[in-house]
Amino acid sequence: MKILVCVKRVPDTSDNEIELQGDDIRRDDLVYSVNEWDNYAVEEALRITESLEGQVTVVTVGGDDDEEVLRRQMAMGAKEGALLSAGDGLGGAEVAAVLAAYAKKGNFDLILTGVQAEDGCAQVGGMLAALLDWPFASLVNAIEVMGGKLKVWREVEGGDKEINEIDLPCVLSIQTGINEPRYVGMRGIRQVAAVPIPKLGKKELGMSADAAGKVRREGYFVPAVGKGAEMLQGSAGEMADKVMELMRAKGGLK
Repeated sequence: MKILVCVKRVPDTSDNEIELQGDDIRRDDLVYSVNEWDNYAVEEALRITESLEGQVTVVTVGGDDDEEVLRRQMAMGAKEGALLSAGDGLGGAEVAAVLAAYAKKGNFDLILTGVQAEDGCAQVGGMLAALLDWPFASLVNAIEVMGGKLKVWREVEGGDKEINEIDLPCVLSIQTGINEPRYVGMRGIRQVAAVPIPKLGKKELGMSADAAGKVRREGYFVPAVGKGAEMLQGSAGEMADKVMELMRAKGGLK
């Protein structure tokens, strides 16, 4: 089985204080890492190909700096990587179009994405499936291979799970918790440091050079701070007692 996993390099929100700057965020001195959800997608692809014959390819849309996330995922076990260069400031629809152009050339059986990106809108997986005209399932937290089909478990409202059969080829967006991603050490990263990673632009992908999306981001803003918040102080026990008092006073407890 040939599996393509779409990954993304994103600002690490645990190590960065994000500040707005015009229609973007201030990117000076940001610490970047692979998107958390994508780690689970790569791990799941590797587990499938370890139980069956197959190969995992990782792909990202971006610039030269984004190559580092491909090498990290190759150190996990992915056999190939590809860096797709299509310009700056791409929206979800443009990213999906670039990924679809690459996927059409690869004869893949299955494409996995993370459910969402830490800096995105959880839309690329579904758009990619639509452009390929493949079946799609989101919020997938378990997969069973059944010949030319998959049985997939999905998270739904209320903590319940939904089970579906889905034909291959298909696109799945993977939820965290589906597995435990394996550790990547420096030795593994050094082993793939010299492996060639092709860089493909719109021309190599067979896309028009002036292809553009229909959604344009005009800016960001921070919502106004609401009124009525009360900041609690003291020890954990004292604050817990205060919360209980407030809940009783406001009718939350009887």
